[in-house]
Amino acid sequence: MISSQIQLASYLFASILFILSLGGLSSQESAKKGVLYGIVGMIIAILSTVLGEGIHGHIYIIVAIVIASLIGVAVARKVEMTSMPQLVAILHSFVGLAAVLVGFGSYLDPHTQELSGTLRNIHLVEVFIGVFIGGLTFTGSIVAWGKLDGKIRSKPLIYPGRHAVNIILVMSCVVLCYLFIGMEGTNGIGYLYVMTAISFFIGVMLVMAIGGADMPVVVSMLNSYSGWAAAAAGFMLGNDLLIVTGALVGSSGAILSIIMCEAMNRSFWSVIFGGFGETPKGKQAEVTGDVQAVDHEEVSDLLKEAKSVVIVPGYGMAVAKAQYPVYDMVDRLKKEGKTVRFGIHPVAGRLPGHMNVLLAEANVPYDIVLEMEEINDDLSETDVVLVIGANDIVNPGAETDPNSPIYGMPVIQVWNAETVIVMKRSMATGYAGVQNPLFFKDNTRMLYGDAKDSVTKINGFL
Repeated sequence: MISSQIQLASYLFASILFILSLGGLSSQESAKKGVLYGIVGMIIAILSTVLGEGIHGHIYIIVAIVIASLIGVAVARKVEMTSMPQLVAILHSFVGLAAVLVGFGSYLDPHTQELSGTLRNIHLVEVFIGVFIGGLTFTGSIVAWGKLDGKIRSKPLIYPGRHAVNIILVMSCVVLCYLFIGMEGTNGIGYLYVMTAISFFIGVMLVMAIGGADMPVVVSMLNSYSGWAAAAAGFMLGNDLLIVTGALVGSSGAILSIIMCEAMNRSFWSVIFGGFGETPKGKQAEVTGDVQAVDHEEVSDLLKEAKSVVIVPGYGMAVAKAQYPVYDMVDRLKKEGKTVRFGIHPVAGRLPGHMNVLLAEANVPYDIVLEMEEINDDLSETDVVLVIGANDIVNPGAETDPNSPIYGMPVIQVWNAETVIVMKRSMATGYAGVQNPLFFKDNTRMLYGDAKDSVTKINGFL
């Protein structure tokens, strides 16, 4: 057992490590160190909590931690990088469910019943808000997981008056909160049950109304929700570390969501209220023209003649695990004196930073991995652009077709290059379900097949 003073000092040290962890994760070079800070901080937090004063049943707690750790390790080792967004989404749901259970447990705790007056009212409001945020996060994250995993269709579910329905439900929860606070003892449990059901429903409706192309922002926003849910749980439990950690996760998730919304020309508030992703009412522009296909040797010849090459990766590269032969290609081209760079869209893949992680995994140098804003201006002077498994993020319709679901979303303007090579398995639409006019442009060539296999064959001709 450790004293409350030592526990408080441990919490402070763990909080500092969590802040350093977030700072480290802000760049690729320091990401590993940031992860290490987070791991050490979490170990300190767990030990100082379990060994704190007034904690009983250590055997049960240790057994639970061991079992959960074994499950976590097994799942993490089994999950592919392509499924990492689904894993993150489902983990967010666990945080939300934990907040709900903590809320109910805190309300039924005999110590809560001993509170009175303003102190009791404040605690009940904490419980109510914590359960509401947790319930919304729980079901919203499950829907996000379903959409990312293909178990729920990515097309947004739109119904008339949904915003009005959501507002009415939220106002109903405010009324329920007032009634909940006014009840003696645990007599308000019925109001808590009703509000929990409403929060579950709102979570489903908010995420169902968002289209597949915008899911990376949704995952980021749910990350923020899970942080606020954890902070609310911290208030209910009187745990300072949980409050600080939850606030860090909640605020950083919100900031990331704002940055991504700006990059996609979306409204941050519409993300929170499930407003974007709605399909425009007009008819989308028809895509006409002929598609020009090439083989691996022709692509190799184009790369040999090129002086500057830009590679734009997408989810297809992740699925095919093509980042390793792509690195080999880059290494060969650079040895021949060619300028090779990567153009990364903020929402490429299914998770913020998804492509950056994959490229880092293949040891691609950080200095040639550029963001969309950095690469767009140089594309007009680029000889060849290789689009590997990307679709929506290079769709010119986002700039030219007001009736496109992705209209207004900034994209990588690959069509400005001299030649564009698009590697895809087929002419199927992307995650947003939108046809891509890029495939029909005069300077575009289509190379069909698995990305890893295609890049490997191209390397054989280089």
